[in-house]
Amino acid sequence: MPETPRAFLDISNSVTGRGWVDRLDVVAARNATAIGQRTGISDILARIMAARGVGLEDAEGYLEPSIRNLMPDPSTLTAMDELAERLAKAIADNESIALFGDYDVDGACSCALMTRYLRHFGIEPQVHIPDRIFEGYGPNIAAMDKLIDAGATLIITLDCGTTSDGPIGHARSRGADVLVIDHHLSDHDLPPANALVNPNRPDDISGLGYLCAAGVTFMVLVAVNRTLRNRGDTGLPDLLKLLDLVALATVCDVVPLTGLNRAFVVRGLEVARRGEKPGLSALALAARASGPLNPYHLGFLIGPRINAGGRIGDAALGTRLLALDDEHQAMVIAAQLDELNGERQRIEVEAVEEATATAEAEIGSGEGPPVLVLASANWHPGVVGLVAARLRERFERPSFAIALNPDGTGTGSGRSMPGVDLGRAVIEAVETGLLPKGGGHAMAAGVTLRSGDLGPFRAFLVDRLSASVTTARAASALKVDAALTARGATVDLLHNLEKAGPYGAGNPSPVFAFPAHRARYPQIVGKGGHVSFTLASDDGAKLKAIAFRAAGTALGDTLMRDNDQPLHFAGGLSLDHYQGREQVQFRLIDIARPPR
Repeated sequence: MPETPRAFLDISNSVTGRGWVDRLDVVAARNATAIGQRTGISDILARIMAARGVGLEDAEGYLEPSIRNLMPDPSTLTAMDELAERLAKAIADNESIALFGDYDVDGACSCALMTRYLRHFGIEPQVHIPDRIFEGYGPNIAAMDKLIDAGATLIITLDCGTTSDGPIGHARSRGADVLVIDHHLSDHDLPPANALVNPNRPDDISGLGYLCAAGVTFMVLVAVNRTLRNRGDTGLPDLLKLLDLVALATVCDVVPLTGLNRAFVVRGLEVARRGEKPGLSALALAARASGPLNPYHLGFLIGPRINAGGRIGDAALGTRLLALDDEHQAMVIAAQLDELNGERQRIEVEAVEEATATAEAEIGSGEGPPVLVLASANWHPGVVGLVAARLRERFERPSFAIALNPDGTGTGSGRSMPGVDLGRAVIEAVETGLLPKGGGHAMAAGVTLRSGDLGPFRAFLVDRLSASVTTARAASALKVDAALTARGATVDLLHNLEKAGPYGAGNPSPVFAFPAHRARYPQIVGKGGHVSFTLASDDGAKLKAIAFRAAGTALGDTLMRDNDQPLHFAGGLSLDHYQGREQVQFRLIDIARPPR
């Protein structure tokens, strides 16, 4: 019988209605002690590692993740050998190759990886990134015809293609070969590609389903390098120099930062910090990223700008930028993406305001539906994924936002919560005929539906997901790693904690409780309704602090009303680089009143 989580600071009901629990159970706490004693690392770092399942024998290797040690033989992926052989043959024969990618960061990085690899052999591939609004996700017959008419004898789909039976069959009927490199969930009816590598295809037993498409693409390139080497080729590309692109996609696609993915990001950031890709450097400059590149920069500054092209502008801009070696061209495209991102933010704010009001009316004073499925003709199809993410965050349940089109169809995106497999539910809806098109993975999904099927789709999701949502929400207590004081939250501590990073999906950022501290000088800042304040302890120590999107919420109201009262605060820590100086910043997650 599983151990009941131990309450942290005896908090059973915070300002947001959650209990606080110790992330470490009794066994993990013992393991943390053993890790600290054997390795000599700090107690707090040992606690964080043990809480994330790191065992005593793995502790030292965990702090220095190695791709060589963590990467399995690429041939463990189903159809990898066939795909590598066909691509190696195309390279040897100098064939005309075309790439068909997705319009998000993962698709852009995957296409840029393959483009840079092929250029090493003197092959400049055609690249087609579909328009999100006019073409939608994945290959279509018109685009395949265009690539073949321009001479392509081999088409490679990247971050898409697993469910594209018709377009791939059409391309094959015209004499082109098709290779699929993807990671999205699929049913048993795979398209008639020459080879399809996808760790989430039903007959794949590699256990690599947690990779993003760029991670799978990198493994493909390892396999192709090996195939060419076995044929006697020399002077092959140094694949490690491409890891910055893999790291960017891995962070932005919100796949688990564990195992091989964690090594991809750690080593990829080392490459990114050397500034070898003009596109990445230009985007970091345009986004005003300060200090050495880190996962936050990738996920919240660089990634959204690449996505902005696919959402409301030219979907191919991101791929073009990441494949560039010309610094001037990179600066020009980065400036375009930065401008598009500003426009995207404006559109998003308006849509989120409407969606939030609709959701609040639907939920009312009760519990509301377990899944939110909202639709509007006012929403730009390019921002519905962002709207769904905001709804999921605010109302703590899986959420879909659907843009209704003039032709009577709807295009939407959904975002889920841990323990609720949204992609599988969408695929089941397609299989039953409820949706004409849809797919995704556990945490995110995309759909196309007829406006008249909005109600039935909502009912279908409620029926399929109610039980798992209930279970997931019951387990939503805030997990706290340790207690700290404002004086103890130092720059040195943050550098120490980075050894167990990068943090993100699957490797959650440490959460610290600050008992009996005070929030001073709260004020609403920025367009997103953030609340900035100073977190202060009674011994005079202070931390710069912020509560994102808290204005008008229970957190924001507490900060504004009960400022300077002793409260328990919980949240994360980060390093802020300002004018070349590092300082610690606190990001608020929850507040609780000390039990009487």
